Amino acid sequence: MNKSTTIAIACLVLSAPVLPARSHEHHDHFSAGEPGDPGKPSRTIEIAMNEMDFAPANIEVKRGEQIRFVLRNVGTEDHEFLLATTEENLKHAELMKKFPKMEHDDPNGVRVAPKQSAEIVWKFTRAGTFEYSCLIPTHRDMGMIGHVRVK
Repeated sequence: MNKSTTIAIACLVLSAPVLPARSHEHHDHFSAGEPGDPGKPSRTIEIAMNEMDFAPANIEVKRGEQIRFVLRNVGTEDHEFLLATTEENLKHAELMKKFPKMEHDDPNGVRVAPKQSAEIVWKFTRAGTFEYSCLIPTHRDMGMIGHVRVK
């Protein structure tokens, strides 16, 4: 490669737009259903997040039902709510061990600071059992897991 070609390639690489870093991989689909429509009716379920549990830890919903989760962190540490399958959450938990400060910006997950609250609107389109868990390192291992049974 001659010097002019090398300089031209370097200029192209350096002038390429920089894409913003994502906190984690982008999801094209969600195993537990789909993001809900905040403008449509939904049932509200409040979940308290504490060290190291969710209350309630077991929820039943009907397939097709839209739920507005109101997540209240009543604890003294940050906590997360990530709705997925157990397998997906376990895989994601391994990634969180490498990047413990990872922020979630997906419709099925949120990190909530102490004494704060957040909401997620979710439509359950598939029957089965799904989980919500806190994937901050050690939290899930200490029992911060809940289950949603979709009938």
